[in-house]
Amino acid sequence: MKKPQPIRTFEDLVAEGAAVPTDGWDFSWFEGRATEARPSWGYATSLAGRLARATAALDLQTGGGEVLDFALRSAAPEAPTLTVATEGWPPNVAKATALLSPHGVAVVAVPEDAPLPFADAAFDLVSSRHPVTAHWAEIARVLRPGGSYFAQHVGPRSVFELVEYFLGPLPEEQSSARHPDRERAGAEAAGLEIVDVRAERLPMEFHDIAAVVHFLRKVVWMVPGFTVEAYRPRLRALHEQIESEGPFVAHSTRHLFEARKPDADA
Repeated sequence: MKKPQPIRTFEDLVAEGAAVPTDGWDFSWFEGRATEARPSWGYATSLAGRLARATAALDLQTGGGEVLDFALRSAAPEAPTLTVATEGWPPNVAKATALLSPHGVAVVAVPEDAPLPFADAAFDLVSSRHPVTAHWAEIARVLRPGGSYFAQHVGPRSVFELVEYFLGPLPEEQSSARHPDRERAGAEAAGLEIVDVRAERLPMEFHDIAAVVHFLRKVVWMVPGFTVEAYRPRLRALHEQIESEGPFVAHSTRHLFEARKPDADA
């Protein structure tokens, strides 16, 4: 006969969610506690195919390097001769360096809003998964003529069911900077040609309050300044809602973005 599992109290779950390390973009801790549908285009696998055809690649805002590591392992032995990654958060710089150095990848500490410390036309592939902001002028500058920018962006009002649960209704324009039409216009203004833009809205489920706490600590721009103490009453109410009604359902928005720098003689 199975031993019954102890009942996890609100305080137990909140303490667990608050204790999990937040460095890197490894989301394996959420297994069994939260789910998120993945976009149909399979970004990491698609990136591997592009890496196999590139000679010099740059991965922007690489996080802990997990996606680039997967893509490079999948692309081997045809991986680029030169691959560089940037990251702005010191704990992630250290994690990405440890993970990517066996591939010969240099991880450069660059703040998200700083110019890229690379020469003009240095790369034939620039990639990024979930950049905070795409700095189109810098992306265009470091791309070689004929080179490509290939990325998966977070779209407008992503996971806003959860965000607005804590912050209340937010104006539509608050997320307009992430709209694919606005990003398309920014890329074109920097001189890039749009090859492909595809958008999807995908369900997410949070099965306990520990998953909510860890998610908001890890993805810090969702509820800026989030702490357990500041939001304890709302967390307790959400815990009771999940216990009585089942998982809290939200929706992520993602768009695949591919652009090309025109050939010099175009």
